[in-house]
Amino acid sequence: MEVPRAIYLIGPRACGKTSVGRALADRLGLDFVDTDHELARDVGMEIADYVAARGWDAFRDREAGVLARLAAGPLRVVGCGGGIVLRAENRSVLSGGVVVYLRTEPETLAARLMRDPNEAQRPSLTGKGIVDEVREVLAERAPLYEACADIVLAEAPLAEVVGAALDALKPFSMHF
Repeated sequence: MEVPRAIYLIGPRACGKTSVGRALADRLGLDFVDTDHELARDVGMEIADYVAARGWDAFRDREAGVLARLAAGPLRVVGCGGGIVLRAENRSVLSGGVVVYLRTEPETLAARLMRDPNEAQRPSLTGKGIVDEVREVLAERAPLYEACADIVLAEAPLAEVVGAALDALKPFSMHF
């Protein structure tokens, strides 16, 4: 087995990639990096502002660059933006690591987004209401998440998800 470049957490907005990623990285003694936070830092503005100024295609270009840069670095846990799976080049980069899909029900995602919309970091993708947007976007992306995933974890409390991730990562642990 090739040494993985990273443990990539994928899934839709608000599925818990940052929370799970931080906890998982801590347990594994690795660094955690979030592609959206890296991109915002690189461009010097919030994602919503960048998308408004430059458009989604420019955002996706920058996102691909951030992912490639992180993949070239040391082994770490990487929380990926929800749409990172949309581009074939990103799916290829992800295949060099261990990909963990945090599968979450649309109702849970919508509830989390309504509680904490964080519009600066999570701009609307469709212009629709949160519930309709979540369902539409998830229907489009779920097959891509599934196809990329080495490990699929169902929604559960944080400690349970992290425990399940650690158990599922054991076959890969000789590389950590």
